[in-house]
Amino acid sequence: MTAMPTHPTRIDHDVYEAAKAEGGSAAERINRWARIGRELEATSTGSAVARVLAGNGSYDALAEREQALVRAAWDERIAAALASLTFEQELLAAGEAWAEADDEGNLVIRGGE
Repeated sequence: MTAMPTHPTRIDHDVYEAAKAEGGSAAERINRWARIGRELEATSTGSAVARVLAGNGSYDALAEREQALVRAAWDERIAAALASLTFEQELLAAGEAWAEADDEGNLVIRGGE
């Protein structure tokens, strides 16, 4: 059997830790999960999930596992949206000040200079 080429990629810490906890190789476990996810998305279950994600289906009508897939997709979309926010750059460019909490929860005023 010939080895398949591999491609380095980033894996969320919680996914990696869950794969390690399952025993065996974390890479093998993650690859297995990816293959299962690919096949699941290709099934009618995947179609129902896709309809909900497109706004054309009812989340409540889905089975528990399908709802879990929808929540995972929503989590990914939210993370991507948050990562794309550039409020700091926009406020700095406009010369506006903003307030935020530091690591200890103390109020810090930034910008506006």
